[in-house]
Amino acid sequence: MAKLSKENRIKVCELLSEEYPEAKCALDYDSEYHLLVAVMLSAQTTDVSVNKVTPRLFSLAPDAYAMCALSQEEIEEVIRQIGLYRNKAKNILAMSRVLCAEYDGKVPGNYEELVALPGVGRKTANVVLAEAFGQQRIAVDTHVFRLANRIGLTQEKDVLKTEEALMKALPKESWVIMHHALIFHGRNCCTARNPACSRCCIEEYCKKNGL
Repeated sequence: MAKLSKENRIKVCELLSEEYPEAKCALDYDSEYHLLVAVMLSAQTTDVSVNKVTPRLFSLAPDAYAMCALSQEEIEEVIRQIGLYRNKAKNILAMSRVLCAEYDGKVPGNYEELVALPGVGRKTANVVLAEAFGQQRIAVDTHVFRLANRIGLTQEKDVLKTEEALMKALPKESWVIMHHALIFHGRNCCTARNPACSRCCIEEYCKKNGL
């Protein structure tokens, strides 16, 4: 499948931005630390499910020091209804301990330091840097990966190469906007099994027929 031309990539950016002006992070948070925890919880779980458990968790642990005062079992009990809750509780506690020991309880705004934290991968770090620190980053989740390669923005087989290709294919100033717009489009129109092509705002530019 051929990739879209530069002109058509720009047009796709414009159309998706116009279609989803409200596109933004769907996780509820009120601090950099809470955002980091929420993104860690969101792995293989819907944002809606995460938002159901974080109010109680954040009331018990308003910061990293308070989280460290909880046991892993106490964290597990609060987040039990979401997937992989045991491993997530373990990572959140370990991550919080590192923040308290090395960063005075604060979330670092540096990619290398973020991915060195327990349980923090590339996607999580990119979301935190984009949302909490205002950096232009592209976080590639399942929606972004599927749509980027279906539409023709990229032609890659894995998440890392898709992220790198998107950084080359899209104007840097549009990275965060397109991250959110692609997610919204993947949820609302371009679903995995039955994409609603007849009402798609970018249908005429999509390379799906070459798949």
